[in-house]
Amino acid sequence: MSAGSAHEHADHGSGIYMKVWFALIALTLLEVFLAYKGMALLTMLVILMGLSIFKSGLIIAYFMHLRFEKFSLFLTLIPMCVLCLILFGVFFPDAYRALEFRFPK
Repeated sequence: MSAGSAHEHADHGSGIYMKVWFALIALTLLEVFLAYKGMALLTMLVILMGLSIFKSGLIIAYFMHLRFEKFSLFLTLIPMCVLCLILFGVFFPDAYRALEFRFPK
């Protein structure tokens, strides 16, 4: 780790966190506004999901300090998150099907 990157890591104060926090509040207010606006359901869901992904990226980058970590950690975490989402998509239908066995109609 070079002296410049160590200084950059140690130099982030509460100012950047306050800016990110206010940005998250603004994005949340925008999401609430869009939820009550009369628009097509698919369009609204795509916009809300996009804003939620952006908000989660801000949270991961700043509040979980991933922005200040080495790039190799990023390359380890992101594929594992994608793998978990894929596995969730694969196994979720089985869990839903199991409800029919417990609660027959």
